[in-house]
Amino acid sequence: MSSWPLWALLLLFVVAAAVIWLAGIQLSKQTDILDVRLHLGSALGGLILLAVATNLPEIAITVSAAVSGNLGVAVGNILGGIAIQTVVLVALDAFGTRRGEPLMYRASSLTLVIEAVTVVGVLGVVIAGSQMPAGLVAFRLTPAAVLITAVWVVGLLAVRRAQKGLPWREQGNAPGAQDKAQGHSKDPGDGSRGTKTSTGRAVLIFSVAAVATLAAGVALERSGDEIAGHVGLSGVLFGATILALATSLPEISTGLASVKQGDYKLAVSDIFGGNAFLPVLFLVAVLISGTPVLPQAHNTDIYLTALAILLTLVYVMSLIFRPKRRVAGMGADSFIVLVLYLLGVAGLFAVASG
Repeated sequence: MSSWPLWALLLLFVVAAAVIWLAGIQLSKQTDILDVRLHLGSALGGLILLAVATNLPEIAITVSAAVSGNLGVAVGNILGGIAIQTVVLVALDAFGTRRGEPLMYRASSLTLVIEAVTVVGVLGVVIAGSQMPAGLVAFRLTPAAVLITAVWVVGLLAVRRAQKGLPWREQGNAPGAQDKAQGHSKDPGDGSRGTKTSTGRAVLIFSVAAVATLAAGVALERSGDEIAGHVGLSGVLFGATILALATSLPEISTGLASVKQGDYKLAVSDIFGGNAFLPVLFLVAVLISGTPVLPQAHNTDIYLTALAILLTLVYVMSLIFRPKRRVAGMGADSFIVLVLYLLGVAGLFAVASG
């Protein structure tokens, strides 16, 4: 693509982003159906399927970047993706709950706090792993990548345990929050939704959407890298901003659908669950490239990790204190997250140029 003109690269980037948006909608719908038809529900298998489905663009970009040796884009996309996917909650709050209480007030539960803490724990290991010796690798594995995966799995098990019940009043659900169970917007399997789609057809549509998403993700990475070169933007900055936004389209589309149906907990859980899963892709990158990825992280990558932790903690505090105040059409917490992210992006350019 190095010989392509800028307009052709931009066109390919936009088309690939559109494919990811449309395929993301189908991935969400078919995941909902398969969760019920295969009796996965909130079990570990269902959580993994959902995390993989909504993060297929990031998986495609990570694999493509690792194969081509362009690990800077992969690292920037993963860590930048966590920060920007957290900001997706701002959009869901602003456009999905225009009246009444803000998103986090309606979604508040201790299960979501556990998911958010898992994100912070995984990112803590990312920062620690970036300080490890660059030559510390054995059997195409690094301690940090393995520990990240272990923390993610432990987090999933904790969430699964919490969904079965917590030794707190109201099972850890805040009074006045969403009264229906998380996931009520999915196909109940009783004939009220999704009956026209057989299980086999759902698997076929899911597979086609997955392949389309993977192909579009590769196209995004390749065209995005060339666009960044044309406009003089470093791969790290491009991966952390524009590319990360494009790959967050599935979360935006599925999140808006969940909020529209009043499933606020599912919308927030999808974001936190995806953010906890993204660093697991470092294990994939190490296995493919055979090179420790985190020790190669730049100061901008660590900066983005710290920003993602800060944004997540704002929402953790909101889940606990449940403020009702709205600012500029969104919850006060979402407004704070938006301001912090904008300041963080401005600081990112300063760090990159310093």
